[in-house]
Amino acid sequence: MLNRNRSLTLVSLCALTFPFLAPVVHAEDPLASWNDGSAKQAIVDFVKVTTTQGSPQFVAPEERIAAFDQDGTLWVEHPMYTQVTYCFERVPALVKQKPELKNKEPFKTVLSGNREAMAKLSTNQLVEILAATLSGMSVDEFKAEAKRWLGEAKDPRWKRSYTELTYQPMQELLGYLRANGYKTYIVTGGGQDFVRVYANQTYGIPPEQVVGTAGETKFGYDNSGKPFLTKQPKLVLNDNNAGKPEGIYLMIGRRPYAAFGNSTGDRQMLEYTKAGDGARLAMLVLHDDAEREYAYGPAESLPDTKVGTFTQALYDEAQKNGWTVISMKNDWKVIFPFERK
Repeated sequence: MLNRNRSLTLVSLCALTFPFLAPVVHAEDPLASWNDGSAKQAIVDFVKVTTTQGSPQFVAPEERIAAFDQDGTLWVEHPMYTQVTYCFERVPALVKQKPELKNKEPFKTVLSGNREAMAKLSTNQLVEILAATLSGMSVDEFKAEAKRWLGEAKDPRWKRSYTELTYQPMQELLGYLRANGYKTYIVTGGGQDFVRVYANQTYGIPPEQVVGTAGETKFGYDNSGKPFLTKQPKLVLNDNNAGKPEGIYLMIGRRPYAAFGNSTGDRQMLEYTKAGDGARLAMLVLHDDAEREYAYGPAESLPDTKVGTFTQALYDEAQKNGWTVISMKNDWKVIFPFERK
């Protein structure tokens, strides 16, 4: 017993002194919600070869960057992106401030409450709604309002807060990578300011490690002379498609060694990641479980969708380039954290 305790003490001391050299000791499988298979094995193999001293594919700790899309990759995105739902629910308050918008599209459609009509709004109309509802207030006011809404809003299907609808297997993956020296970033087409409100509490990812679609801010002073920033309806970064690697370079400055997505909007991020030297991991979540979550593609003959589109062309590119497609149905034992309780 004395020798065993001494060994544990030495391991602990090594971990404290040289955290990137020390072995990571897990009491149980760190990816317990993943079924054994090619997807889980790809993760384990990647971590092993990039973090083992002496490995020809060893990655220095400061270079260990992993980028995660959020909507559809870390949490539920159907039937509508959470931030779009937030913006829809802000329209009545906006119209109260600006009555001239009441009979103007697309605000008129949102006020009608007709979900089918709202689902048919064009991309340009959605952008107009987002620009109007996410600007004109100070950044502190926005943060407080978004935090309040997230604390009260419930998903219509599960009757739970949106921040409870994160994927347990991906939460384990985030923790596993961090335990092995990887710095995890969210790289999302969603609003950077919005995601930063809850990213730390929900995923353990601090605000400065969130890269997202960003709008301009304007510096000014209030009546007492206190400085503040106001959100402006002008786009600075569209962090989707090619904007993702552009945003990564702008905000992170290092090419990721691992990237995770679920839609055509993530294609360029995975291409950019895999183009680097050494071992690289690129993975896509395929929503193919209509019973436990949702099923959509249209890859592999799944239902088509405008929200989180995963085309057959993207699926074929993944097969050709050695990206791993994660089957939600086959690779995940559970979907949500509350299923384990």
